[in-house]
Amino acid sequence: MRSFFYVVSALAVIALAFWSYQENYKTRASLSEVSQLQRQIGQSRERLAVLRAEWAYLNRPERLKELADLNYDRLGLLPLSPEQFGRIDQVAFPSPELTAIVNPIELSADMEDSQ
Repeated sequence: MRSFFYVVSALAVIALAFWSYQENYKTRASLSEVSQLQRQIGQSRERLAVLRAEWAYLNRPERLKELADLNYDRLGLLPLSPEQFGRIDQVAFPSPELTAIVNPIELSADMEDSQ
């Protein structure tokens, strides 16, 4: 009977060792994937910073004014002036929609006194 328990214990230890071996490799693979994703996120952030810098450089007001001046005839652009903007009192704001009262409740003096 003792030998049976020894054999079962040895098989349990072997099974647990096999399971832990597999889990170890799964964990290492997951850590490697996480590290690769973090590298990609860092590279994407760097690219985004470069793109934002390029966008700011390309949208400089002096450059845009020069481009507008160069392409004035072809685009038919006009320079902005303060007269082209309206005042706030000229803006027509939409009026709020009033909903109809459905099934109104009438209160009488008798009901108010009982409460």
